[in-house]
Amino acid sequence: MSRTASARLKPSAALWAVIAALAVVCAVSVGAALHQSAAGADRSFPGSALARESGSGVPAQGPADVAADGVVTEDDGILPDGVTVFDGAYPGITQLSPDLLDALRRAAEDARRQGVVIHVNSGWRSPEYQDELLQQAVSQYGSEAEAARWVATAATSAHVAGEAVDIGSFDAVAWMSENGDAYGLCQTYGNESWHFELRREAVGSGCPAPYADPTEDPRMQG
Repeated sequence: MSRTASARLKPSAALWAVIAALAVVCAVSVGAALHQSAAGADRSFPGSALARESGSGVPAQGPADVAADGVVTEDDGILPDGVTVFDGAYPGITQLSPDLLDALRRAAEDARRQGVVIHVNSGWRSPEYQDELLQQAVSQYGSEAEAARWVATAATSAHVAGEAVDIGSFDAVAWMSENGDAYGLCQTYGNESWHFELRREAVGSGCPAPYADPTEDPRMQG
């Protein structure tokens, strides 16, 4: 499927907020089930609108292995509510691609000046965490084919590669939808308005049209 840069005028932030809200309402039951099961905590998807910021120091070493009992933890990329791109205490943030993290932090600084906090529901994930999410999606939808519209395999996931983030809160998604291309940050899938990846060519030329869902993405065919 060919993808061309959108030449249409950008909708207003208010319209994007409505679009993001509708998309999340449609997917909320799925996201909540997946994230609550994997995290073992009572968290909704896409997550709390409350955000906190901490130091930006990056840990000197990588995340620990998945727990021996197979339960995924914060070391596998699970993030508590309210984490921002400036939080240096979580592998889900610090294991992101340096270029992606830099673009996110620059965008977040500018958004904050406009009163919008860019917090992250999910960033880097370990293969074990991604496998757990996929298993839960298959259980939720009843087939691998339907689950593939929402969750990639560990081998193909941009999250596992550290190349994708899921942005939380409607106003943050709206702001990123309206302004993300200036930083090369683009929505990748039409059914996941919160999912952003780095597209350097978008700076100055706009983001390419998103795929309807991950099954249209050639990268997911591996």
